[in-house]
Amino acid sequence: MRSLFLVASLASLCFTVQATIPAWTPPLSTRGRFVVDANGNRFKLKSGNWHGASGTYTGSGDINDDANHHNRENSHTMPLGLQYVPIDTILNAFEDYGINSIRLPFSNEMIRDTSIVQDAWVAANPQFKGLTPLQVYDKVIEALTKRGFAVILNNHTNKSKWCCGVMDGNERWNESQNQDQWINDWVMMVQRYRSNLRVAGADLYNEVRRDLLTDPSWGGGGSADWYAASQAAADRIQPAHPDILIMVEGINWVGLPVDGFAHSRPTLEPVRFLSHTLLNSNKLVYSAHFYAYTGPNHSGATGIGETTDPRYRDFSKSDLFSTYSRQAGYVAFDTNAHYVSPVWMSEFGATGRGIADIDKNWFVNTLEYLTTNDLDFAVWPLVGYLGNGAGDGWALFNWDLSRNARDGLHDGGDWRAPSWDAMVSSGRTGAIPNVSDWTMLNLDYGDFVQSATQRSRGDWDSGANKAMCPDGQRILGLSNSKRRGLCTDAVFGNMWSSDKATTTVWTEDYVDNDWAGGYTKYQCPADHYLVGYAMRGAKVSTIQCARASRSLGKSTSVTVWFDQGNNQREAIGGDYAQGDYHGSCASDEYIAGVAFTTRIGKQGKPDAILCRK
Repeated sequence: MRSLFLVASLASLCFTVQATIPAWTPPLSTRGRFVVDANGNRFKLKSGNWHGASGTYTGSGDINDDANHHNRENSHTMPLGLQYVPIDTILNAFEDYGINSIRLPFSNEMIRDTSIVQDAWVAANPQFKGLTPLQVYDKVIEALTKRGFAVILNNHTNKSKWCCGVMDGNERWNESQNQDQWINDWVMMVQRYRSNLRVAGADLYNEVRRDLLTDPSWGGGGSADWYAASQAAADRIQPAHPDILIMVEGINWVGLPVDGFAHSRPTLEPVRFLSHTLLNSNKLVYSAHFYAYTGPNHSGATGIGETTDPRYRDFSKSDLFSTYSRQAGYVAFDTNAHYVSPVWMSEFGATGRGIADIDKNWFVNTLEYLTTNDLDFAVWPLVGYLGNGAGDGWALFNWDLSRNARDGLHDGGDWRAPSWDAMVSSGRTGAIPNVSDWTMLNLDYGDFVQSATQRSRGDWDSGANKAMCPDGQRILGLSNSKRRGLCTDAVFGNMWSSDKATTTVWTEDYVDNDWAGGYTKYQCPADHYLVGYAMRGAKVSTIQCARASRSLGKSTSVTVWFDQGNNQREAIGGDYAQGDYHGSCASDEYIAGVAFTTRIGKQGKPDAILCRK
């Protein structure tokens, strides 16, 4: 039986803290591609994954037998390491590695587990005796945030099992439970930690992928639509905890991994044409995972499920960089588009010992990509076990169970240290200037009212499908058939009057000239601008106009037609209605009206907008 005193004594002898977490002020938000703290200073997510509370059990055999857990690392459904290592020793190591934030996985099964952890499972941390797994999770969060770490809650699995396999019951957020239960669990979790603003993010679900029969989609509708599910979750989470970041990972896998059949790893590519719009739009972060053994069209399997497609490790550095940028990086690199957000590479990793050159090169190149492009990251994993120096060695903090000693990144012999240290010491710091917000509206799933103010007021057009920009933004563009819109606060910032007054328009009462001859024109009153619209089928039903906080100009008044082709007065905002005609005003203009006709073949779709300044 291991001596707790010996463990603690050896830990104190072999470890000296070399770094502390720079001061930051919660809560966190986003400005364009950057995460910032409450003072507007850059908070680069230099993160690590402390796994375990989502389960390490491989799914067969006695769950209490270490042999039936991934790499014989039995977490007992708690953050790994607490059985053998005092938590302060673990956190000291995290600081030493330059980490400022922790992605902390959990399973839905764990948060409902009311059993008490066995004393032996927390032998190195007796203060956790008598607690449930969720209560231990609470205590870990308390310890992390007291040290100054930001914590990102990560719903890693439904069941408390090692991720990720075929038919493991964890392929989707609703694989082993329904979507309502999943969202309710999220609301409970963010409310549980709402008073602790260093619990900074909600990472909605891990590696959404195909199950045996069904592919997930990004906007395809139905029960496997990850875009719709994550948007619905965000809409419930934000009212429960307005300050928390919302992390949405791209789709990890679709298709059958068989040569000759369609299959791919979409990651964040679909975001270019369909992005999320939050009630508080400065809280969205997108994420993606990359490993050497996987690829854009390779599942990562060996044997069954293996195809002839290249893995990421097979790419040259230049091809790897362009692939990363195409699959994820562009979301951060582009400007003035509805999808622009921070990109968090929230899983990547490689063993620090006994590695093949091809995997080593991939890891070094990946760190160079992250460093060069100043992207946020989270290495997998932070904590692992060794035996007499043997084990998979992926963790930064390895605890050798044979020697009761640390054998990690900075203990000699880990080839990753130079590249890692260079990456964590890099990146832009200091104040990040404000940038324009761009978001999109869509009525694909019914009402899409993303104004918290309007939601508190109720329905302005009962029976119609309604869309409205987040508070502080205005509509700058509309599509012809897809019922989509483009919102921004560019140039003018928040134009809304302090009383948040709106006018619903369903007649031509406010039309001041015939700017679209032969068409029905819904025009906002003077000193009002377009923030919302309602549709009945394809037909415009009403428009919602917000009163401005100042007098609005109309010396420039231009009708923009988009019934026969795209018509943008400025190439800006991104493609928010792929495959559909759309029109938009310039960024220094506002929309004063919408024109349509119900004559044969037209159906009352928006055909023109009135741009003014």
